Amino acid sequence: MKITFECSAVAELSEAAEILVNYFSTQKHFAFYGEMGSGKTTLIKAICAELGVKDVVNSPTYGLVNEYKTGNGSKIYHFDFYRLNSIEEALDIGVEDYLNSNSYCLMEWPERIAALLPETIVNVHITIKDEVRVISMELVKN
Repeated sequence: MKITFECSAVAELSEAAEILVNYFSTQKHFAFYGEMGSGKTTLIKAICAELGVKDVVNSPTYGLVNEYKTGNGSKIYHFDFYRLNSIEEALDIGVEDYLNSNSYCLMEWPERIAALLPETIVNVHITIKDEVRVISMELVKN
């Protein structure tokens, strides 16, 4: 089932994050698709807040992965694969270990590691239409 959410203000992303976390509560892998500046990192910040993260959440553009802890001590791995030049670079940082860790994995630019993505994943597509963010969420099996 596909869920679509529209928001015209950044503050409304917390509602989208709440829907995502609650509706897909048994899922740990989330792939965020969208153009540069569409709000992928901002939505991930809202998701982390919904999960009780107290750390500063920002894009791991240069380090490829940031680690946060939820309110109950579970780990969240936040990836940004934008600057990846090859799948080998992802393998070098141990992306497969992260994906197999049973921790939350929130991935920006997942198309750069498409061959490594888990079989079951929640795809989150963000588009901007007439200054409104349209967020589509869907559980898929690759």
